[in-house]
Amino acid sequence: MLECGSLRTAVNAANPLRNGASWWSYIRNSKAPELPVVLLEDMGAMLGLVIALVAISLALVTHDARWDGGGTVAIGVLLGIIAAVLATEMRSLLIGEAASDEDGVAIIDAIQTAPNVGRLIHIKTQHLGPEELLVAAKVAFPPDLTVRELAADIDELEIRIRDRVPYARVIYIEPDIDRDRDGTSGS
Repeated sequence: MLECGSLRTAVNAANPLRNGASWWSYIRNSKAPELPVVLLEDMGAMLGLVIALVAISLALVTHDARWDGGGTVAIGVLLGIIAAVLATEMRSLLIGEAASDEDGVAIIDAIQTAPNVGRLIHIKTQHLGPEELLVAAKVAFPPDLTVRELAADIDELEIRIRDRVPYARVIYIEPDIDRDRDGTSGS
């Protein structure tokens, strides 16, 4: 009964966050590990209880203890599968997952269409938390800009990125000269 209540609470908390996505898609793409972990643990517990009920009932009805042993093995396999899914899906959050493809394209477009940007040389993104994204970019600017103009252009870039991806909270823009265009290598 308690497991059912816990699962119902987790489902109610996750429903507004998944925005109509399937449960599998929500678990795979969530940036906050708490709810997917609780959902998988509670679903596993409920399935485990059903497997145990069926296995023990069959063992009692047939007077064959192998059903109980088989149920135990099935529960172990279920827990192993849940552990593997959690390890796979949460690993990227622990080591730093990049922005989604959609957000990455929006950030790149915000940089490349900004005034005074010659070229986006390099970009890295990393989730620092569920609603916090780090953006680090090396951007080629015209070499004749003053420091004040360059600072204003970088400030404008930060505003443009945050307009497109509001949770891009930590942004580092490294200005550079487009060396690839004049035949020398970039740093």
